[in-house]
Amino acid sequence: MKSAVETLNPTRVRLSIEVPFEELKDSLDAAYKKINQQVTVKGFRKGKIPARVIDQRFGRGAVLEEAVNDALPKFYTEAVNEAEIDVLGQPEVDITELKDGETLNFTAEVDIRPSLELPEDFSSIEVEVDAVEVTEEDIDKSVEQLRERFASTSPVERAAGDGDVVTVDLEAKVDGEILEDGVASGVSYTIGSGELLEGIDEAVKGLEAGGEATFTSELKGGSAAGKAAEVTVKVTQVAARELPELDDEFAQLASEFDTLEELKADSRKRLENMKQYDQATQAQERVLDKLLELVEVPVPEKLLEDEVNTRKHNLEHHQLGQMGLDLDKYLEIQGKTAEEFETETREAAVKGIKTQFVLDELVKREKLNVNQEELTEHLMRRAASSGMSPDQFAQAVVEGGQVPLLVGEVARGKALATVVETATVKDTNGEVIDLDDDEDEAEENTAEAATSEENTEA
Repeated sequence: MKSAVETLNPTRVRLSIEVPFEELKDSLDAAYKKINQQVTVKGFRKGKIPARVIDQRFGRGAVLEEAVNDALPKFYTEAVNEAEIDVLGQPEVDITELKDGETLNFTAEVDIRPSLELPEDFSSIEVEVDAVEVTEEDIDKSVEQLRERFASTSPVERAAGDGDVVTVDLEAKVDGEILEDGVASGVSYTIGSGELLEGIDEAVKGLEAGGEATFTSELKGGSAAGKAAEVTVKVTQVAARELPELDDEFAQLASEFDTLEELKADSRKRLENMKQYDQATQAQERVLDKLLELVEVPVPEKLLEDEVNTRKHNLEHHQLGQMGLDLDKYLEIQGKTAEEFETETREAAVKGIKTQFVLDELVKREKLNVNQEELTEHLMRRAASSGMSPDQFAQAVVEGGQVPLLVGEVARGKALATVVETATVKDTNGEVIDLDDDEDEAEENTAEAATSEENTEA
């Protein structure tokens, strides 16, 4: 076999492959054997039909077609390995010449990873991130949220108002017909929480137990999602929420601490840790953006189209489907046009593909490896974010052949770490930030989020 490579553009090549006919012998033998098992010829046992009889009865062309279909993947793979190119996706194959007994010539056009020129070092990268500042207001808000969780309720004989908890019966009609899934009894609702239907706050405020009101609201889910419904609400109970006093007794009730001051000190520490993590994530994202500015990365058009379609499919059929929304309703809620959504999706896909190319190139240059401990730790994080147990997630990963995907995510996180270590990160106060404590997890998350879907590749 002989092959030659023609570069069509930085991300696409054409392989021209010439195969002497004798190298098709194994595939021809396999073709005759396969046809032998599929056909019956009077006078011959199944599987024992001579090749000349198959040629006469079914045509030499059918045999050649079967043989070529069997041989093409093998010779294509040999040519790719010989040329030492990193292909993406499936090739477009064209048989240019097939002469029985002489030669098979074909071409294969395929996208490839572009060759990238990375800077020798990244010391020129400098980014600014938000300073970690926890105010007394932040602490008070955190403690107040904890206090809300320990609120109690008691029935009152008065009209409902903001913050009260009402128990209600609901009945929804569309076009005058009561919906089968539009009736609910004994629903508990905190006025002002925004957790039920739009318009319910105005309807129930001012009602006492036994009071009833009707209002119009667009249904968020169920059989008539997105339609305007006439909703009748009947209040069966009004209860006032009572918050516990902010004192040492509350601290002992709501935490492992003995005093309110200790609880507040712990809240400060937790808020600082959260803001430090957010700061680290912000630093990774901004360093990544600067890195992508330094490297020219051509993007294969077909890979980009596949990635855009994958992102759209995942949004429409997984994320929005779980929320009971379609794309039009989602765009309406987001205040975006279809054109804006298309542009944003394409931009995100481009960034994802560029990120993967650049970080993978860095992994190769720095000879970065992923050990079992790093992979296990990453798997645990992914399992937690997916809502699955580590064992369930690991089984799904192995069965889906996704282990290389996880290895790639960890490796790219480590590659980004090498850039962050060299870059200068300052906060808005001009202080140089040391991100060592929060760096690992933030880098993995950033690299994973920005990286394109690997299943669009070969």
